[in-house]
Amino acid sequence: MKIFLKRSLALVAAVVLAVSLYFILGVLSFANRQYQDINLGNLEEAVRTLKGFTSPDVFTDRDANAEWVARLMHSSIYNRITLINRSGQVIFDTDMDSALMENHLDRVEIQAAIRHGEGSDRRRSRTMGEYHLYAAISIEDSSGALAGVLRISRVESGFYASLLGTTFIFLAGGLLLIAASCAGMYIFSRRLSLSVEGKLDAELKQKTHELKLKADEAEKENRHREVILNSMFDGLISLDNSLKINYVNPKLPSLLDMDIEKVIPDTVRGKSLLEFCRWAELEDIAQKVLASGQSMELSLKRYVLGKEQSFHIYAAPLEAGVLMVLGDISHVVKLEQVRKDFAANVSHELRTPIQVIQGFAENILSSPMNDIDQIRRFTEIIRNNALGMEELTSDLLTLVSLEDKNTVRKARELTSLLPLAMEAVDTVSNAAQKKNISINLSCHEDLSFPLYDGLFVQALINLIDNGIKYSGQDTIIDVSARLDGEELLIEVKDMGIGIPAAHVDRIFERFYRVDQSRQRGEGAVSGTGLGLSIVRHIALLHNGTAEVQSHAGEGSTFTLRLRQS
Repeated sequence: MKIFLKRSLALVAAVVLAVSLYFILGVLSFANRQYQDINLGNLEEAVRTLKGFTSPDVFTDRDANAEWVARLMHSSIYNRITLINRSGQVIFDTDMDSALMENHLDRVEIQAAIRHGEGSDRRRSRTMGEYHLYAAISIEDSSGALAGVLRISRVESGFYASLLGTTFIFLAGGLLLIAASCAGMYIFSRRLSLSVEGKLDAELKQKTHELKLKADEAEKENRHREVILNSMFDGLISLDNSLKINYVNPKLPSLLDMDIEKVIPDTVRGKSLLEFCRWAELEDIAQKVLASGQSMELSLKRYVLGKEQSFHIYAAPLEAGVLMVLGDISHVVKLEQVRKDFAANVSHELRTPIQVIQGFAENILSSPMNDIDQIRRFTEIIRNNALGMEELTSDLLTLVSLEDKNTVRKARELTSLLPLAMEAVDTVSNAAQKKNISINLSCHEDLSFPLYDGLFVQALINLIDNGIKYSGQDTIIDVSARLDGEELLIEVKDMGIGIPAAHVDRIFERFYRVDQSRQRGEGAVSGTGLGLSIVRHIALLHNGTAEVQSHAGEGSTFTLRLRQS
């Protein structure tokens, strides 16, 4: 048992001793490294200090070199000092004859100084045969070019030799005690830090997770807000208290007919409202809202390049500025005007036949019943006006159906054009014969196109009938159909009275007539005034357009351009 105990104690002692020696050697090794690093640091500091007294001329000017050497020799020198020119040649050394020394360009510290400005190394000197510490620094001339390298070296002093004797024993004991204390503190602090670190890690993870959630939520909200602002049909502009722009959404420039590519946030931000859009009334509204602190809502008109725009403007005060929302209501205003004109035109078109019917009905009632010829004439007039009202009603219903996007229609079908064109010509042939008008049809028998066939026939009838109405006796109407790429071109050319240039752009409007004064008088042309408007809407249903080329007195050419898709 004792032997076992002794062996155990010996083993423990050996372990303790081994651990102690390990720590002592570690501390001494660390101290030696620190000692050498300090020596090298002092050497580097010395070479930096000496650089301040070293002119670049010492590498090229003998007098400057001699003066520098003289000053150096009168000062206390503890280190070996060497001057190496930029080609690596030693031009001065305090311990050796420079003429006998080899080229130093390949030395580690010299290369480092040339490349990085400073360099250091520890090695056995080829010249002196002892271990030296080296510190080198580059010297530049006035143009910044390398003039040469200044180097200081020192024999490496032995750290362990200085610790021999009694100092080493006390130092070793102190180091051992320190090592033991450090070990105990390390163990304690390690356990404590692990515990604290674990708690901090948990809290940090929790906070990081919360921050990430908040950041994601904020980013999502910003994206959502940005999508809303960018997708608005209205223009939005935010101003500060000086009426300088903070933000405009992408819709605003297009509403104001501005170049969107030039209106980017970085170039717009900071501009005045007047500088941005040249609209004085808008700036007046912003100033009123800013001064009163009350929101405003009104409508304004604006003219750009002769084009009238109508805007609904809402302006509200912000905490530090004004927010303005501009909605383009030009289309709404135009539709409202169209509605008013439509109601007025319908009333006008119906009032006259109603008055005629009413008047001649009263004439019949007051006429002798035996005057059969007069009653027949009055009845014929009533009948003709009733037919005109029926035609107007039919055209109105057709126009409403064409304008209604919810109207259910069958898909366009590939249809042969020649039979449809012949049907249209046959329909108006009686009216053409009364004026001895010839209708020439040019359409290839193999020509086919995707069409709403019934609507296409109606459009062609309206165009030919329009040419008959406004053409004189013994004239010709040319009707042609042909393909132009993927488009179908239908042309109806007459030799009629033509259309003055001032009226060409409006000829496809509902109830529009060139000469309003003659529509109910002598020589008036019969019709509802809706035929060409119906033609235009039928063309739109075929993804096409209706066009006219005409001059007063020279006839007219109406063209339908229909597209496959």
